Amino acid sequence: MCLAVPGRVLEIGEKDGTRMATVDFGGVVKEVCLEYLPDLRVGEYAIVHVGFALQRLDEESARQTLELFSQLGMLQEEFADPWERAAAEAGVAEWPFADDIAQQAQAGDAVQEAQQQ
Repeated sequence: MCLAVPGRVLEIGEKDGTRMATVDFGGVVKEVCLEYLPDLRVGEYAIVHVGFALQRLDEESARQTLELFSQLGMLQEEFADPWERAAAEAGVAEWPFADDIAQQAQAGDAVQEAQQQ
């Protein structure tokens, strides 16, 4: 699935003649193109889709959306690196969504126990 996700601009620069930003998506930091929002500033929020900031968003709406995406496991689905996830599950690396995985595993165990009874 490919989502448009709100993120907070941490810093802005230029890369190969293109205005770029480092953006925080609830703990996951990615590089984003700002060509569609050339006046976006550090500290502001934007909705980002496939690496492009598309629309400015107020902070409260961004936080609510990130929280909802996190609860639904959608951030991990959108941003997860399968190699990092495998390393985290093997216990050899930190992963930003480790708590989400633990909660999903516990929920899955509870469902299996209920089905066995």
